[in-house]
Amino acid sequence: MKLLVCVDLSESTEIIVKKIEEITKELPAKVWLLHNAVPEPDFVEFKVDPQAARESLAKKFHLEHRQIQELANRMREAGVDTTALLVHGTTVETILEEASDLEADMIVVGTHGRGAMYQLLMGSVSEAVLHKSRLPVLLVPTHKRA
Repeated sequence: MKLLVCVDLSESTEIIVKKIEEITKELPAKVWLLHNAVPEPDFVEFKVDPQAARESLAKKFHLEHRQIQELANRMREAGVDTTALLVHGTTVETILEEASDLEADMIVVGTHGRGAMYQLLMGSVSEAVLHKSRLPVLLVPTHKRA
């Protein structure tokens, strides 16, 4: 089985990684751990000080690269065949393109469990992936609701 596991490096990432480690004990899989590193859409700093903005983004991407590599290393140490991917692009489209390019069998994404108003205003990556994907999508709840 080939899994594309999407993480945002928030608190929910740990829950998703633990779930994948648990699943792959029963069902060995090749895992691609994907993080889409995109700047905020209204990155005002670009307009004010482009050099400072580039340096800030470079630091951010370096940190994210290190974080995703550390997660992949930890998963490999746990016996999971894992490759870290740090990509840039429109989140949902990038996830679907990577899944296709890697010939993944399934996409794994977390759900934050945000309310209807957030969904209406901001949308949901997991919901969009679920509706647009031709592959099975495993949704891992990461919220702490009872």
